[in-house]
Amino acid sequence: MNTQSTRALVIAGLSGGSGKSVASVGLLAALKARGLQVQPFKKGPDYIDAGWLAQAAGRPCYNLDAYLAGPEQVQATFYGHLAGADLALVEGNRGLFDGVDAAGSSSTAELAILLHLPVLLMMNCTKATRTMAALALGCRNFESRLKLAGVLLNQVANARQEKVIREALAGIDMPVLGVIPKLGRDIFPMRHLGVTPHQEYAGAEQAVSHLGGLAARHFDLDAILALTQPTAPAAAAAAAVPGAAAGLKIGVLRDAAFQFYYEENLEALRAGGAELAAINALTAPALPSGLHALYIGGGFPETSAQALAENTAFLASLRAAIDAGLPVYAECGGLIYLGRSLLLDGREYPLAGVFPASFALSKKPQAHGYSRLRVEGQNAFYRPGQLIRGHEFRYSTVQDWSGRSAALGMRVERGTGFYAGRDGLVYKNVLALYTHVLASATPEWAAGMLAAAARYAAEKTDR
Repeated sequence: MNTQSTRALVIAGLSGGSGKSVASVGLLAALKARGLQVQPFKKGPDYIDAGWLAQAAGRPCYNLDAYLAGPEQVQATFYGHLAGADLALVEGNRGLFDGVDAAGSSSTAELAILLHLPVLLMMNCTKATRTMAALALGCRNFESRLKLAGVLLNQVANARQEKVIREALAGIDMPVLGVIPKLGRDIFPMRHLGVTPHQEYAGAEQAVSHLGGLAARHFDLDAILALTQPTAPAAAAAAAVPGAAAGLKIGVLRDAAFQFYYEENLEALRAGGAELAAINALTAPALPSGLHALYIGGGFPETSAQALAENTAFLASLRAAIDAGLPVYAECGGLIYLGRSLLLDGREYPLAGVFPASFALSKKPQAHGYSRLRVEGQNAFYRPGQLIRGHEFRYSTVQDWSGRSAALGMRVERGTGFYAGRDGLVYKNVLALYTHVLASATPEWAAGMLAAAARYAAEKTDR
């Protein structure tokens, strides 16, 4: 491969559930097995697919979201993380043209056009033959700026179905670059929020290896590499945060319960001079000493509720640190962890008790989509008036809350939030909210984290 440029492509689908992740993970694993350096990207606000892509590639996966970050920042993130990679693969989300409105704004197609990348379309062929050609032709003709370079066929039942579909696609001059037969089982383990994160699945390496073998046998890897678009790497996009000082130590809860972290967020903190310390809330006896701030991301505290509740020494050290003024920023699952308890199947699991809120789990999504918050109250991380753009994805419900409205520092302009159109629970130097943020889209987040950590470090020195 050409070491002076990185070849790239987008894998898209006709809809969610079309098999994009199976194809993307398999293709990454197969090309990595060939000795290529592969760089994954995920379109949209997604943690779980991004984790599987990173697992397959052996490199961090970065998120590309034009709605949250804007086109220029998306380009900076993409081109700034190509160094050393032979191939960059962008996995789309939902259907190819599905965006935030009827015009398809911020869709996978718009992202491919923005980055000048060819698209490989994954098509679920369940109980269909010639209709696949009609769908492919419609996608190709629907947007003249889009380069639809070929298709992958998924859920193909037998040789006859494959033969008919191939002949129909040949009639519209659409290359078939791979066929995945009907497998009869999910390679990715599924549960209430969709795919189980690779961090929680003991068979993650075997699943990736299986998909890599599937792609190696059933995809035309040479033809796929031939259709990719050469693109030049650029300087890394991360920049130091003004006013941040070296020597700051920020803890990050990273374990089976808390795993939803954008790589860009962690990079932004490091770029600002912070050392990051990974902490396992399930097993650590206490918070480590010397922390200047703590970041608790989202995840699945419900799947580890018993272990979290039983680690009482860690919970006590967390409460003590918070009462001593430690800045803590918590998102979604982190918000739940800082609550009083989590009710699951009739059993209540006591948690940190920082906020007077109890949570439960619903069988249906309680919030799903982009959110927009206006900061109104004083807090350790954002200035009043700041507009925060992010996203929500949760099944949890607020079972009971005995707090005051004044303790909710943000007004929800789009989305659901925590309670009655508000989000952002504040206690001392803690801010907890249901909304997730992407640092490249909200640079004030990293600046606020680092500033809060620096203030706390200075206060400890003064004491």
